[in-house]
Amino acid sequence: MDTTPLVRLRWRLRGAWLWPSWVVMSLADAVIVHRLPLSGASAGLASGLILGAVLSLLGIGLLGRPLGALVRRLRPDMPRVVARNYGGALITVVVTASLLAGGLIHQAKLQSDLSALHEATARAEAYIGAHAPATFQAHLTDLNTYVVQDPLIYRVCAPDAADVRFYCVVVNLGRPFNHGVSFSGSEPNSVLAQGTG
Repeated sequence: MDTTPLVRLRWRLRGAWLWPSWVVMSLADAVIVHRLPLSGASAGLASGLILGAVLSLLGIGLLGRPLGALVRRLRPDMPRVVARNYGGALITVVVTASLLAGGLIHQAKLQSDLSALHEATARAEAYIGAHAPATFQAHLTDLNTYVVQDPLIYRVCAPDAADVRFYCVVVNLGRPFNHGVSFSGSEPNSVLAQGTG
């Protein structure tokens, strides 16, 4: 009895990891990018799915054959198609791991920027509370912050009761607390934003 078809079937079953791993890893990519976006504050599941699936397909197309050849060097008894399958499956895992690493790095940057924004607002609130006229001190909960140079320089404005006049300060987090805040006029941040937009 010829056992060649059985051996081939066994290898095909053992090597059929590429497309199942592509599907599973693409779904994982969607969740990772949604929870830990690579840029901005949020990303949709669909965009994560498309990004992960396309990156994996590009990786498989460009690196599947060379990686399969490397697998065959380590396991010469393995059929070429199975080695290519293993290489492609490994690529899908690497893409997912890369998206996870990129998301974690970006998340740490977002947290750092948010912490800097809170510190700048606290410094501005303390300065305005100590130096601004009473009409502005009464509205310290309505501060408006504009990022001049993230995460170092911020412009923070307190409105008056009518929301017509403003008392603004520039906060430089790179300088000591007592020297890092200075008066910056009465133009609202919206005017400044229009000039840079």
